[in-house]
Amino acid sequence: MQSIFETIKTIAFKIDNAIKTEDSGYLDTENSSGEDQLKLDVQSDLIIEKAFADVASVKALVSEEKEGVLHISETGKYTVCYDPLDGSSLIDVNLSVGSIFGIYEGELKGENLVASAYVVYGPRVELMIATREGKPRFYRATGGIFKEIREVALNQKSKLNASGGTQKEWQPQHKAFISSLFASGYQLRYSGGMVPDLHQILLKGGGLFSYPGTADKPKGKLRQLFEVIPFALMYEQAGGEAVNDKGQRLLELVPGHPHDTSPCFFGSKTEISALREAYGLS
Repeated sequence: MQSIFETIKTIAFKIDNAIKTEDSGYLDTENSSGEDQLKLDVQSDLIIEKAFADVASVKALVSEEKEGVLHISETGKYTVCYDPLDGSSLIDVNLSVGSIFGIYEGELKGENLVASAYVVYGPRVELMIATREGKPRFYRATGGIFKEIREVALNQKSKLNASGGTQKEWQPQHKAFISSLFASGYQLRYSGGMVPDLHQILLKGGGLFSYPGTADKPKGKLRQLFEVIPFALMYEQAGGEAVNDKGQRLLELVPGHPHDTSPCFFGSKTEISALREAYGLS
């Protein structure tokens, strides 16, 4: 497992350099979810694929940018599912973006996620790693290496609110829930990038990130294997919760397809409790 984490650190510096120096324009292609691809999406995907090609413990790779499973080694133990450049459309306005990694052993489902990691490319390059043991560990790049800063834990309650999805497509119960949070003093913190928004809540000690099912996307937008399940491990290990719109733990999801999506809610226990009540789940 340590070799995978070290490879992610190497990947982080290479992608950060590409973001700072390469063309950020669009290609005439789409990814597996039908989204337009930036040149940096494809380049980041290739950086990750090449970096893991010689890691003995990696059996296969599954990328948000491609269909199917790329088999690396018959003797490998883990499958790494990743979003190479989450929030890439924010690059041209110089907002933070990230990479997300889920490390699975066996069948690709939530209960088989053994570790996850994400990288934030912003004013500083930062890394978070979570396993099934202990709290997530926070690292910052300094002088070409990642130095551990601290363990991360969520408080029972906070005042940050990051709610995604097109507001006019929100269901009535979600609109009412978000309005109630603002009425009780919650502060809007939403950039449109999953990685920086969830990272902020983790580092600030709590809050709520939500990406509900909407009228146009009833099954949500965020991908289970690459985004939802990896962050669910982060939040649970930090002392928070991560559930879908039925109240099911996101770490219990069993994707039927590598690119399946899910409504998702990540946050402190108080905020998730309020969500359950608003959705009639408690």
